[in-house]
Formats: sequence, C-alpha cells, structure tokens
Amino acid sequence: MNRYALYLIAAMLLVGSNVGVGKSVVAFIPVSLFALLRFVIAMAVLWPLLRPAKIRLVKRSEWANLFLQAFFGTFMFTLLMLNGVQRTSAVAAGVITSTIPAVVALFSWFFLKERPNGRALISIALAVVGVVVINVAQGTASAHGSGSASHDTSLLGNLMVLGAVCCESFYVILSRRLTQTLPAIDICAYTHFFGFLLILPLGFSALVSFNYGSVSLSIWSLVLWYGLSASIFSFWLWMKGIRHVDGSLAGVFSGLLPIAAALYGIVFLGERPTIAHGIALACVVTGIVLASMKAKTAPPMIS
Repeated sequence: MNRYALYLIAAMLLVGSNVGVGKSVVAFIPVSLFALLRFVIAMAVLWPLLRPAKIRLVKRSEWANLFLQAFFGTFMFTLLMLNGVQRTSAVAAGVITSTIPAVVALFSWFFLKERPNGRALISIALAVVGVVVINVAQGTASAHGSGSASHDTSLLGNLMVLGAVCCESFYVILSRRLTQTLPAIDICAYTHFFGFLLILPLGFSALVSFNYGSVSLSIWSLVLWYGLSASIFSFWLWMKGIRHVDGSLAGVFSGLLPIAAALYGIVFLGERPTIAHGIALACVVTGIVLASMKAKTAPPMIS
C-alpha cells in the first residue's frame, strides 16, 4: 500500500472520529457556539488564501455556486450534524453518514439525469436498508426500555444526520463544476468564509454570554481539534491522496468512516453497538464496495 492510499485512510478515519468528537463537545457547549468556533478556527488558518488579487478572478456565477456550496455543505451540514449527534449515538450517526456516496448517486440521478448502473442501484438500496434497520432497531429497543421519548429523540437525531448527509451530497454535486475552474483549497477557503458569515448571527449571542470557565481544557482541546480536523486536515489528506489513487480503491476506503465513528463511540463514549448496528454497517459497507468496483470518480469528502 503506497503513502497516497494511507492519506485516504487517514482522512476517512478523521472524518469518522469527528462524528464522535462532535458528540463529546455538544454535551458541554451549545451547538450554535461550537459551530461558530469551528468556522473561526478554520478561517484563522484559511484566511491567507482570501487574497484580493485571487478573489477578483472569481466569476459572478462561480460566487453564486460557492454560496450554495457553503450553505449546504458547511453551514447546514454542520448544524444538522451537530444537532443530530447530540440526539443519537455516534455508532448510528457514523453508519448514516457513510451513506453519502449512495445519496450522491441518487441525487445525481434525480437532478443531473445521470442514471446509475446496476451496482450503484444496489448500493443505494443497501444504504436505505441500513438506515431503516437502525431506526427500527432503536424504536424496538425504546419500546422495551425507556419508552417513546427516547425513541423520538433518537429518531429526530437520525433524521438530522440524514439531513446533513443530503446537504453534503448537494455540496458534492455543486462542486463538480467549480473544481474544473478553481483550486480545491480555494473552494474550501471561500465556502468556509461564507459559512462563517451564515453562522455568526446564530452563534453570536452564545459567544458573548457563555460561561467559558464551565468547560474543561480537554473539551476545548476537542473543539480546536474538530475545527482543524474537519476543515483542514481531512480535506488536505483527501485531496493529497485522491490525485494518485484510483477512484474505485478510494471508494472502498469510505467504509472506514462508520468503523472509526463506532470505535470512538465504544472507547470514549461507552456506547454498545447492537446486532442491528452490525447489520446496518454491513449493508452500507457492502454497498460502498459494490459501487466502487467500476467507479470513475472518488466518493465525496465530508466538509
């Protein structure tokens, strides 16, 4: 295995573990404040890329596309994902998040009229089965355990994570055109800047009123890590590796995402995966492998 494949593996492990990291943080910090801090950290690193000379070269139509990418892929994705993991398990959220390649294929079919092949259709079907299995299993467990309130919370969390998956899939579709004319790292900088502007009104009140002393240094370390990992490290590793690795192999690496999320949930959050989680994970990973066998492009990167 060459070093570029290792870059992709590291990127997927970071993305998957960030699902659990986000759940750890939102237990102590409001989602709106955490989301704002994520963009502040990202912009502190990406700010040098926003040079006036480069910005003037971006066309008006490209700015419209960048704003839509930022709205779906950074702003809405972050809010839905963080609110979702607050209400469901990291294991469930990881499995649902790993359906992004299948949802991208589905949206490309609906919106771009790119009819998927047989393997892609099976992948979409397996992804749907995986999500259904998780929700049915959580509903059954709640009926025999803590009651409907717990089930309603888990279902809402799962739906929010699924909404984040849909937003990220829109981001991927929108980015296809821009990557032909703008450097990927510039797209990252512009979309995070728009994301910062969008989240600022929601997070400002929490920013000035939050009791920062009530949060331990370890949690603040996770906030810093999440901002750097989600916006910078995973993006750089993915773009560095995908240029030298066949798309079909890169697709298989997407299966590491739910595994990393599950491991974080088990080791650091004390979660206990069930047989249903295993079935759902097997469905999704099998679908990813099948769809990747003839893939010509890489699966999407979580923003």
